[in-house]
Amino acid sequence: MRPLPRTCPGAGRAAVRPRPGVVVPGWHHWPMNIVLFHSTYGLRPAVRQAAGRLRAAGHEVWTPDLFAGRTFDTVEEGMAFKDETGKDELLKRAVLAAAPYSDRGLVYAGFSLGASIAQTLALGDEKARGLLLLHGTSDIAPNATADALPVQLHVAEPDPFETDDWLSAWYLQMGRTGADVEVYRYAGAGHLYTDPDLPDYDEEAAEATWRVALGFLDSLEGPERPE
Repeated sequence: MRPLPRTCPGAGRAAVRPRPGVVVPGWHHWPMNIVLFHSTYGLRPAVRQAAGRLRAAGHEVWTPDLFAGRTFDTVEEGMAFKDETGKDELLKRAVLAAAPYSDRGLVYAGFSLGASIAQTLALGDEKARGLLLLHGTSDIAPNATADALPVQLHVAEPDPFETDDWLSAWYLQMGRTGADVEVYRYAGAGHLYTDPDLPDYDEEAAEATWRVALGFLDSLEGPERPE
């Protein structure tokens, strides 16, 4: 089995690899349309702060509330609500939230549970321009195709919800879909290390993640890029 690519302790400071035919991050900027899904904690302030950071970089961002206003203080409470609501219902809400903007060519993004939802929607949207996964992944249908979809994953190392074996299998399966995948791992960080209001928070890992993620977004091809 091909091993999952790992990053060194300073990986968050590594440059995003420019892809053939796209601009180099830092040289030019092309605004993206981003739908950003929250975690099982609900639409917490950290999600709005992340959206604000992306907007400050020039992107258009929507943050759907899949929990209808509910937020939770523990992952157990959030998971219980998620299970009560049901996966199909949450996906339905996510699809309906993204649908008004999908013709623009969306970048799907999310935190943990939201990342798994973002992945499902991106693999089903032929107009998707990118997939940014923070702290989470999802199952991949055997017949899924992505046709060079740019994908970037940021995840703690280790992560109790994203084990090494799971991530290795996920990486191989994403490759088979045709996706162009980058994986960044952060040793010692907690699962939701980008949320400053949670015990998982790791400031150094969070800031490194956003530097690389913003570079990734800058590298994506916009909907109306001139010839």
